[in-house]
Amino acid sequence: MIKKIFKFIFKILLGLLLFSILIVVVYKWVPVPFTPLMAIRYFENPEEPVKHDWVAIDDISRHLQLAVIASEDQNFANHSGFDFKAIEKAIENNKKGKRVRGASTISQQTAKNVFLWPHRSWFRKGLEAYFTFLIETIWSKERILEVYLNSIEMGKGVYGAEAAAQSWFKKSASKLSAYEAAAIAAILPNPREYRANPASAYIQQRKNWIFRQMSNYGKFKLD
Repeated sequence: MIKKIFKFIFKILLGLLLFSILIVVVYKWVPVPFTPLMAIRYFENPEEPVKHDWVAIDDISRHLQLAVIASEDQNFANHSGFDFKAIEKAIENNKKGKRVRGASTISQQTAKNVFLWPHRSWFRKGLEAYFTFLIETIWSKERILEVYLNSIEMGKGVYGAEAAAQSWFKKSASKLSAYEAAAIAAILPNPREYRANPASAYIQQRKNWIFRQMSNYGKFKLD
């Protein structure tokens, strides 16, 4: 009886493993139609409309691509999903009692947004590491950035670059200027509370910092 139970559990785990790989392979080419966070937000507030329009990365301003890299993960083009230097720095700051800046890379955030739920736990962090490894192995860096920019929350009921550009600046994502891109990137730590336009004094300060980081970062190329 115990042997049958273990065999049954093994089959379930193997099925989940194969399904996880399959869905990552599918999303290498197919647009992500919705995310767990979108579903959670809908059930939390069914009256809040969901704005989400998938666009190819070529239709997303290079300014916005650079803005999120400069503000969220400056080593994105070089790491394999995990920025260990940033993790070490966050741990040291935590020990010193300083305000901890998140060490999650764009790859980790993409894994969490597309495949998992937002609430923190060691179990979810373990799954996040697993899916981060999968997408870094199966997808290109450009695809990871494309999925990230089409999936992240950028305002109340606003998901992805196109919806954000239309909601905040009444234009398409391809037309965003550097300052507009910096404004959208500035609200990402808390997009349900912050506004990209008009920007508060705090967001204006963050926007200016991101714009300087963009200028210093220069051109970027992703495989």
